[in-house]
Amino acid sequence: MYILKTEQSFDSAHFLAGYEGKCRNLHGHRWKIEAEVWADELHKTGQLKGMVTDFGDFKQDLLEIADFYDHALIAEEGTLKPETAKALESENFRIIWVPFRPTAENFAKHFYNMLKEKGYQVYGVSVYETPNNCARYCE
Repeated sequence: MYILKTEQSFDSAHFLAGYEGKCRNLHGHRWKIEAEVWADELHKTGQLKGMVTDFGDFKQDLLEIADFYDHALIAEEGTLKPETAKALESENFRIIWVPFRPTAENFAKHFYNMLKEKGYQVYGVSVYETPNNCARYCE
């Protein structure tokens, strides 16, 4: 089996609604995404001969995912009062609403699925919320 790995990072804020601890408060991370794709065999002919996939495309696709989430407040749908969301948006804060609690675990699965939708054979995705703590998702 051949495995390719690339990584990208982004900065964002989030909070964990309903959590009893420090993370219930708004705070930020420098998130790092490590993504791996795989193949049993390398391409035998054409542009991708001797490759699993084009590293440039793989890196660019992961960069686009990271850039989308960069410098935003990521919030679980329904966790801010409508008037709070409206006030933040009126100040031109960028809020990205997600249908899950924005944890490293959920982001790992979310990014895995995003890469899979782009046509990659994804081996696994790790999401670091600190340099020493990460969550990994693979099927």
